[in-house]
Amino acid sequence: MLSKTTVQALLAVLQDRDVEEFHPARNLAAAISVEAAELLEKFIWATDDQVRGLVDYHKASIAEEIADIAILLTDLATDLAIDIGSAAAAKIRNNAEKYPVE
Repeated sequence: MLSKTTVQALLAVLQDRDVEEFHPARNLAAAISVEAAELLEKFIWATDDQVRGLVDYHKASIAEEIADIAILLTDLATDLAIDIGSAAAAKIRNNAEKYPVE
């Protein structure tokens, strides 16, 4: 999760560059999908045994893709007035009820 300071910095960057008109929810959701595909591309055709080596080799670019996703998701959640932490906590509770330990 991004810190409050990081979120404030992100929102300041977006506001300073006046790009909010280009970031409607639909575009942000599409961009998240594209960035997730770019992350997945780092692992394509790898076996489970090869993944650790790929992560070590591509760590910087994997971190960039994860950052892109986090930034876009934060922008989207902010635009939609959704608290990511609260939404995640609710989802975890729902999953715990839906899939009890047995």
